[in-house]
Amino acid sequence: MKAPGRLTVVATPLGDARDLSPRAAAALREADLIVAEDTRSARRLLAETGGGAGPAIVSCFDANEAARAAEVEARLLAGANVVLISEAGTPLVSDPGYRIVAAAIAAGARVVPVPGPSAVLAALVGAGLPTDRFLFLGFPPRKSGARRRLFGSVRALPFTLVFYESPLRTPATLVDLAAVLGADRRACVARELTKPHEEFVRDSLEALAAHYADARPLGEVTLVVAGADGAGASDLGDDEIRERAAQLMAEGRSPSDAARELAALTGRPRREVYALVAQKSG
Repeated sequence: MKAPGRLTVVATPLGDARDLSPRAAAALREADLIVAEDTRSARRLLAETGGGAGPAIVSCFDANEAARAAEVEARLLAGANVVLISEAGTPLVSDPGYRIVAAAIAAGARVVPVPGPSAVLAALVGAGLPTDRFLFLGFPPRKSGARRRLFGSVRALPFTLVFYESPLRTPATLVDLAAVLGADRRACVARELTKPHEEFVRDSLEALAAHYADARPLGEVTLVVAGADGAGASDLGDDEIRERAAQLMAEGRSPSDAARELAALTGRPRREVYALVAQKSG
């Protein structure tokens, strides 16, 4: 029986083509099949490696990833050498690819990561905030209420927080971060990483929200936010929880939603928090 092929997961440049490693370039040239989030950018990248006509390239995005995973598994079982790339950066990190890797493992194929560019790490090391422990949370929810619930659930964590965000939603997200995590919390807006207009803007969340209120950032955005300083939300007393519940309900949250958010924020049992919220709303 023929041995399964190999799936190589290749990190590709965020913007500067010189960031493609020699090992990554060789993997692209030697592939039997390239599975790419964007086939046009994949062809350009392959041409820059001197790969000539190169291997076949097929698309893999959210809508077709499940079907593509089945195709990749079949190719791997036939012994093919498959390379997975996203449009830029490291595949699977807020990009398609998880199902492809899972299918490769199911097929008994070897999965080989070729590390390289990552917007998460590039933003983190340039932000000027602690890097010993960090939490990557991908793209925040599109709606403010859901965003604030997410931010509330991590408010007390001592880890530096990293988010991806659309430039269109960045101003509103900064407002929500300041409201939930605190106006004075330090943060950084990292923009257009590795590209000619790369920029790091570092300030408090309140100042950043004001800065971008009338001028949204352009290009790809990564947000880096300092973790809690130790006087976290887990220390909130009953009266403070009641007051925060009143604020949330004044913003339109139901008592149940306020209790859920405050339970995540404080780490206290939801039933216990709901009893306090009910006292305030009664």
